[in-house]
Amino acid sequence: MEARAIARHVGMSARKMRLVIDQIRGHDVNDAYAILRFSKKAAARPIDKALRSAVANAVYKADEAGEVLDVDELFVREAYVNEGRTLRRYRARAYGRATTIRRRMSHVTVVVDTKEE
Repeated sequence: MEARAIARHVGMSARKMRLVIDQIRGHDVNDAYAILRFSKKAAARPIDKALRSAVANAVYKADEAGEVLDVDELFVREAYVNEGRTLRRYRARAYGRATTIRRRMSHVTVVVDTKEE
């Protein structure tokens, strides 16, 4: 049973988030929860939220189909981060100039699936 969750417009650069998302790809869901729980990176929190949403979507999807799904059998099949919009702000600098401040955003996609025996 495959399910996905997409978190859009997360206020963090994709480069920082990829450091964390690479750690959970291919792991069991419970292992991924533990990795994210004890990670010191700030990106772990929105990724954990997307992972929990993907697991909840899998449970709902199985319930709608009338199947029984054990959450312990799920693993992270795909996990990737794409770049989102960049908010541009301007800040005053010396000699009457202005420089751009770029607030980068990203889109997190997590796909969970059951293990094929």
